[in-house]
Amino acid sequence: MLYTDLSEIPAGYGPSAVTIGKFDGVHAGHRAVIGELLEEASARHARSVVVTFDRHPLALLKPEKCPSSLVGNRQKTDLIAQTGVDDTVLLRFDEAFSQKSPDAFVRDILVEALHAVVVLVGADFRFGHKGAGTVDTLTEFGRQHGFEVRVVEDVAPKDGRRVSSTWIRELLAQGEVRQAAELLGHLPTVSGVVVHGAKRGRELGFPTANLSPDSDGLIPSDGVYAGWLVRGDVSYPAAISVGNNPTFDGVPQKQVEAYVLDETLDLYDDVVDVKFVERLRGQVAYRGIEPLIEQMHNDVAKVRDILTQTA
Repeated sequence: MLYTDLSEIPAGYGPSAVTIGKFDGVHAGHRAVIGELLEEASARHARSVVVTFDRHPLALLKPEKCPSSLVGNRQKTDLIAQTGVDDTVLLRFDEAFSQKSPDAFVRDILVEALHAVVVLVGADFRFGHKGAGTVDTLTEFGRQHGFEVRVVEDVAPKDGRRVSSTWIRELLAQGEVRQAAELLGHLPTVSGVVVHGAKRGRELGFPTANLSPDSDGLIPSDGVYAGWLVRGDVSYPAAISVGNNPTFDGVPQKQVEAYVLDETLDLYDDVVDVKFVERLRGQVAYRGIEPLIEQMHNDVAKVRDILTQTA
């Protein structure tokens, strides 16, 4: 169940096992925390609950320093639901919420709304106005209100760097979608409405689905990718172009276009997911249409080979 306000949570809710965080990307580190949450909830016969926020706190407090989100709210809540948790609480991080004292944060959310019996957080967890609350503060509140606090260790791959949303952003900025997928535990995805474009791809024999500029999900660096276009429950192999298509003038920056292999689909106004598997190359300006068409045929062949190997 998804709750978007504490007032929606029914009276007498709980007991619950809770974890709290931004969960941007719902990456491998987040999934490790949620895995432990599920174990705790099962052992304590409690509901498993993820508490998260509708935006990065810096979007309100210091917009100029706020990083780009890896996923939109719909993507985030869907990914959390797929882990098997009972409930997600997506709270609006507005001015009033940012002013909550650590005591009010604990009382309003963990005690009165969720009746928490155990709370799982990372070692760097901060909460309340200006981040005044720490793990030690939370532990003391737990003693007062009857819940246990457990600190979950960071997840790190073989090279020892902690899995983080920051690292994943760096990889996407380099087009390293395969490594980003390893850290995420799922393919990097951009979700949005298919809109009408300039129809140049159709004229060249490669009709593309063009995503709206206000799509959700962090778009990787410019280039051509192998991936999937997903509509509903059906996934279609696709060659994906990201960028401004340098062969033509007047194409907006960071356009995401997906050419579906072997299918002719009417996708206009549909919400689709574009999932990135591997980067083939960067964007190139071609001298004329024929070299571009030849390259597109080569790209499609490579995409087909990559997706056959990874399917």
